[in-house]
This record gives sequence, structure tokens and C-alpha cells, in this order.
Amino acid sequence: MEYADDADRRELLLHSAYDAQTVRDMERPLLDKGIPLMRMAAQAVAHTAAGMLDDEDLALEDSSIVLLAGAGDNGGDGLFAAAALTQEGAAVTAVAVGKSLHEAGFAEFVRAGGKVLVLDPAAEIPGCASGFSAGEAGERLQAAVSLINKSHLVIDAMTGIGIQGALRGIPAALAAAVGLDGEVPDEPALPGRESSRDYPLILAVDTPSGVGVDDGSLPGPYLPANVTVTFGAMKPCAVLPPATFGCGRIQLVDFGFTIDDVEPAVEVVDHLFASDAIRLPHYEDSKYARGVVGLVTGSQRYPGAAVLTTRAAARANTGMVRYLGPERAQNMVLASVPEAVLGKGHVQSWVVGSGVPAADAEGAGSDLQRETIAALVKHYSLTDPDTTNDEITNANDDAAYDMPPLVVDAGALDLLPDHVPGQVVITPHAGEMAALLNRLEQRLFSGEMKNDVESDSVEITNTDDTVGTVDANDAAAVSEPYTAQDVMLHPLAAARRAHELTGATVLLKGAVTIVVDEDHVYASGSAPAWLATAGAGDVLAGLLGALLAQQPDGITTAETVAAAAYLHGASAAIASESEQHGWQEPELIGGREHRQQFLTLGHPIVASDVIRAIPDAIADVIA
Repeated sequence: MEYADDADRRELLLHSAYDAQTVRDMERPLLDKGIPLMRMAAQAVAHTAAGMLDDEDLALEDSSIVLLAGAGDNGGDGLFAAAALTQEGAAVTAVAVGKSLHEAGFAEFVRAGGKVLVLDPAAEIPGCASGFSAGEAGERLQAAVSLINKSHLVIDAMTGIGIQGALRGIPAALAAAVGLDGEVPDEPALPGRESSRDYPLILAVDTPSGVGVDDGSLPGPYLPANVTVTFGAMKPCAVLPPATFGCGRIQLVDFGFTIDDVEPAVEVVDHLFASDAIRLPHYEDSKYARGVVGLVTGSQRYPGAAVLTTRAAARANTGMVRYLGPERAQNMVLASVPEAVLGKGHVQSWVVGSGVPAADAEGAGSDLQRETIAALVKHYSLTDPDTTNDEITNANDDAAYDMPPLVVDAGALDLLPDHVPGQVVITPHAGEMAALLNRLEQRLFSGEMKNDVESDSVEITNTDDTVGTVDANDAAAVSEPYTAQDVMLHPLAAARRAHELTGATVLLKGAVTIVVDEDHVYASGSAPAWLATAGAGDVLAGLLGALLAQQPDGITTAETVAAAAYLHGASAAIASESEQHGWQEPELIGGREHRQQFLTLGHPIVASDVIRAIPDAIADVIA
């Protein structure tokens, strides 16, 4: 706890998430020293529970609390917290969801006067009935559901960070009955992660039960929380979508982990991170030294995208913008941005695809923008990494690596070569990501996989968990395994797979945007929900191109891309005057709390409003 007021430590602690094994490794030295981490955790949970009830003008002695307790240490945290609440006058019933309970926690809870309801007939909990029939087990489960629905507060301590995959057994049944099943809470996005749900309030102990702790997925039934009290360090589910939306407000208990030299699984982008990607002007700068962005965006049918990408790039600290496109789009660009230059020339980055029709769109075959983009992206094509390179191949690959950064957006995604260097950035939303992965997987199956299989057939697992057998030589028989919903429920896995298959830096758009490269995962949640508006993606593409054109030395493509996503969201927050964000910084329990005194929901915006706010967002991060 001695680090709680250290500014650098606070910054690192509140913007880094660590996988479960790393957290256990950091926890072990403290446990070996006898530091009472469970007591500290329980104290924080009890304090937070009392605060949640107080916010609803409910005194502890007038409240009804249900503890859902698993058999492990997470259940122990909950039992000690429940004992403290019981001693303060609350009526607390512990629902045992497993075969046992943490021994010391259970004993203290019983001494405090708490009640226990056992759901598993095979349970071995001292003083509690077991061996009851299946019928009675069903009745007890229904009683637990009724108890939960009538309570004011539920403390969710069913599972800890050790669980893998979806909930099973009694915890799954409870979560399905009173929680959600693989879906984000359908409620307004309010500032401060406040919830519009009625009783019972749900307080998650460390992580909500049922979420993917290490990948932020929603693999099945889970309990969405109003507040999550997490211990020691944030886990990926606290920052990655969609699980982060089921965490509610996050409160972090600082155990004093040694984190300086520990690599986080996910880094959350903030002002300080984004500022590193902004190149400040130099005394002897020219417009060329400040970065030139080349844009092949918009089309005869969608000329507005040309205007939005050009305006965004021009407002994002770059020296010059070159635009290539049809005459109608050129005229609109010059009317909106007279500073833009038309035609080819030297650039430090390219942005392609925004407002360009995809291959399956009407008239795509004759679209001149697609022809231009196809010719450009060929220069970024790398040899298949599994083939043997010769001197010619090496020379071609070297040329690809020497090309300027390239942002491939929207209609250009289907023109992406099979293998590209990391300075190529792809920017799909969930639907575009599903289509891209389906195309890549189909190509992989029809090519490399077809040659590797040893038999004439291969099993393909579909999204509904059914398994079908297809002819290994019939690529057309492979059903498309990805849908937009799949990507939304497992965005990190989708982004990693896209990077693995292409080599590109991947930006997967969302309320919390994920950026993935070979070694890192970044999350940016600076945007308010008002940003979900037509043209917002075009603005992001132009902003990306601008930052990549001025990329400072020592900053990777992924870091620059993550910073651009943050500035995009921050610009939307300024434009909408909203203090609601896709991701909310945790409150640090035991340190100097960062509560805002008042929070503003804001107002609707259009994409052009975001562009006008870009300079203000840049000024904020470099201030």
C-alpha cells in the first residue's frame, strides 16, 4: 500500500492489465510473507457493498444481501466480507454453489449469524444438509433464484481468475437464470459506468463470474456487475470488450505488487501514451517534413468519404494531404479543403478504401479507385512465410518493408494481399472482420491446409459447436465460421487471428477499440457512445494516416495506431461534451480517489463535428 500515492505507479496500475498467471506470480511473494491479502480484499468488498447500498439510501440493517460463494479463495473473500456486513446488521444469505466453502471464511460467517443455502447434493459443508434428491436440488436452485431477485445486493464470489471457458453446472444455471448469456447489457451508456438496472445491485469479487478473464470474451452465461472490486492489478476482462461492459464501475485494491518490470497483457491508452505519437513542429520544418498523407478514398458513389478522410488528415498535425480520386470527389475535396493537393507525388503514408465499394458491391468491377488501390497494395505483398525465399523474393520483400505505412479501410479490405509487413494497418469493424477472416480462412483451407491434411476429409467445428465433415479438396464446402456476432463476443481472438494470417497491424473498431501487433495488445476506450455515427470510421482513417505520416522515431506502428484511436475518441468526447467513455478508469481504493464531482452525458454529433475537435484533442494530450 505504500505505493498508493506514487504518480508513476498509479498511472501504470490503472492502465495495465495482467493475465491470471502473472497475477498469481505477483501475488505469491506477498502470501509467502504472510500478508493477509484475503482479509484486505474482503474489507474492500464489504466497504464497497455498504457504499453501494448507501448510494441507494439503504441502511445496512434494512438491506437484504445474497452472497454467491464458490469453493475457492474468491468465495473466501466473499465470506469474510459477508461476515463483516452481517456483523453490521445486514441480513446476508450465502448460497453455496459448489461442494465446499472456504473453511475459515465459512466459520466466521456462521459465527456472525449468516444463513447458508446449499445447492449441490454432493456438498460437504459442516452443519449443512446434503445428499438430497435431484428434485429437491431443483427446488433449492429455484429458491436461490427467488432469493436473488428479491434482494437488494448480490455479491458474486462464485468463480475466481482460475476458471477457463464458460461456466458449468450450478454457477452456469444461476447465471443463466439471473444474468445474461453471451451478450452485453442492453442499457443506455451512462457516464461513470452508472447502471439503469433495478435491484438487485451486483457486486463482483475480483471478476464477474462467467467472463473470459484473460481475453475479455463472453463465452456463455455470466453475471453483469454494477461494480467490480478487483485485487492487486487489473485483469484483461476489466479493459477488453465485451467483458469490460459487464464489469460496471471498477474499483482496484492495490496490494503493492511489484509491477515495474512485468509485461502487461493489455495496455490501456491514455493522454500520456497518446502524446508520444504526436510530432511537435520544429523550427526549420517544411510542409514535407511535417508529413504528407496520400488518400485513395471516396468514389463516384460515395464522395463524402473523400471529404471526411481529407479533412481529418488535414486537421491532425500533418503538413500536406494529397488526394487521388474521381472528378466529383476531387471537386468536393477542394471545396472543403482548398489546401489539399490533387494527384500523385511523394507521401509518408497512404490511406485507402474509405468510401470505396467492396468487391461484392454493384459496379465495383469498373470502379477506378479499386484499380488504383489494387495496384498500390501489390507493392506491400510479402512472400508466403512458409515458402523458401530466393534472392528475387528477398528483394521484393525488402521493397515491401521499405514502403510507407498503409491504412487499409472498408472497401479495400478484400484487396489486401495474403501476407504484408507490419506497417500495413487494417481497420475493420466487426462485420468487416468476419468477412475478412472468412476469406482468409477459406483461402488457407483451399491452399495450405488442403496440402497438409492426411486424409480425404477433415472436421470443421462450426459456431454452433456442431461438427461437420467435408471433402478436404472441396474448399467451397467449408461453411463460413465467423459472423459479426462471433467477432463481437471474441474480439481479441479475432484480431489476433487476423494479424496471424496477414502480418498486418490490426485495429478492430468498437466502443473499446483493440489494436494488435506481433507483441502487444492495446485498448482504447476514450470514445463516447455518441461516436456511433455515419462517417466516423472515415474520420479515423484520415487521422490514422496523418499520425503515421509524422510517426516519431522509436514509436511502433501499433503504438501510433492506438494513439490515433484514442485521439479519435477524445475528439468525439470534446465534440459531444460527454464524460461517458467506452472504458472508465478504475477508482483506486486506498489511494487518492479520482472521482469526478459531476458527469455530463453530452449530446449527439456527426462525423464533421469530430473533425473540428481534433486540434483540441491534440492540444489536450500534449499540454
